[in-house]
Amino acid sequence: MSVSHLEKRAAFSGKIGFVMACIGSAVGMGNIWRFPIMVAIFGGMNFILPYLICVYIVAVSGVTGEFALGRAAQAGTIKAFIYCCTANNNARDGKRKDAIIERIAVIAGALPVLGSLALAVGYTVVMSWICRYTYLALSGHLLQVKATITDTTALFQETAANNTIWIVAAIALSLLISALGVGKGIERANRIMMPLLFFLFLLLAVYVACLPAARSGYAYIFNLQADKMTDPVLWLFAFGQAFFSLSVAGNGSVIYGSYLPKNEDLPQAALHVALFDTLAALLAALVIIPAMAAGGAPLNQGGPGLLFVWLVQVLQGLPYAYFLQTVFFVGILLAGLSSLINLYESPVAVLQEEWKWRRIPATCAVLLCGGLAAQLINPITARWMDIVSIYICPLGAFLAAYMFFWRGGMNLVLSEVNSGSKHPLGKCFFYFGKYIYCFLCLLALTAGAYFGGIG
Repeated sequence: MSVSHLEKRAAFSGKIGFVMACIGSAVGMGNIWRFPIMVAIFGGMNFILPYLICVYIVAVSGVTGEFALGRAAQAGTIKAFIYCCTANNNARDGKRKDAIIERIAVIAGALPVLGSLALAVGYTVVMSWICRYTYLALSGHLLQVKATITDTTALFQETAANNTIWIVAAIALSLLISALGVGKGIERANRIMMPLLFFLFLLLAVYVACLPAARSGYAYIFNLQADKMTDPVLWLFAFGQAFFSLSVAGNGSVIYGSYLPKNEDLPQAALHVALFDTLAALLAALVIIPAMAAGGAPLNQGGPGLLFVWLVQVLQGLPYAYFLQTVFFVGILLAGLSSLINLYESPVAVLQEEWKWRRIPATCAVLLCGGLAAQLINPITARWMDIVSIYICPLGAFLAAYMFFWRGGMNLVLSEVNSGSKHPLGKCFFYFGKYIYCFLCLLALTAGAYFGGIG
């Protein structure tokens, strides 16, 4: 890696900006429309306690590893994979062997990048729904919808079928942030969006706590039945929720890590990301489950239907409905937008690193292609997202872990992870990442395929 490349490379201004950006990439729809439902289905604390354990495991091994992989190579996934594959090569191996290894690394590195782009395309469709509902909430039009399942379902179906202008809006918002670059765009935007998101959900949580009918929801959340925690399926889904919530997929965390200087404490940053991602999920549960209980709605409805059908109906029937709908959908918009710009960042970085494009043309090209693809896959969005999240994301996470821990080797792993760390990690971290975490990535892949998704 040339010195000139390092000098030109974008960077976060500091730890706070980096952590905010990573929190933004992790906090998304999984925290809001899936975590509360998993808590409801598996019984409150029965799910939350295993989830907290799994979050810690994935953060320490997977998130730290992906940050370190990107920082070691000072590059995105493709160049990072090449870096790991050639780091320990001996000169006597010959140029031909190096060329073969590099070609394999390029192919392997392309998969997480394509996965990030594919997930961004599906997320763009979801963001188009969120953009329209945010507009309807702010303008007061959402108040005019009758609080029945028939009417809220009809509104969502109409939104999903006629969302071209809102896809354009989602792309425009993302472009506005991403084109400004890492420091002036992504970092600054997340410094505003993430505190605002937590404030809005905290505001909602306080409001919901004042509803007398919400007490049954809290009783359900804080219920603990120790005998149920021996269920292996519960632990599997808790792990899946933690794995996918922390966005370990060999793309976003790698590229964000590549923008970091050597004096940043990576294990501490990973724990901070995990902490705030978990707080966002818990806040969502403390808002949604009691609100559903107060509105008399079933607690086993997840996915888009939870946000755009059931919660619209529930919020409609509560006091100060305009305030609730506006705050809720603005918060959802912030969560979705922060994740979307992270997903598009990996392919943007590829155009910059591999083809030497400038930031603005690269961003425009990627987001334009993403918007056009989103329009094409609109009728099959749910299936599209399932395929990407079940198969491509865990495979990308495994490839990144394999390249870093197996191909990079102990010396590279420990020197990079401990660079800037106040509490250096030892050989146990390396062996845990090499064997246990790699196995967990394959578990996420195979279990997801068997169950039709675990996160």
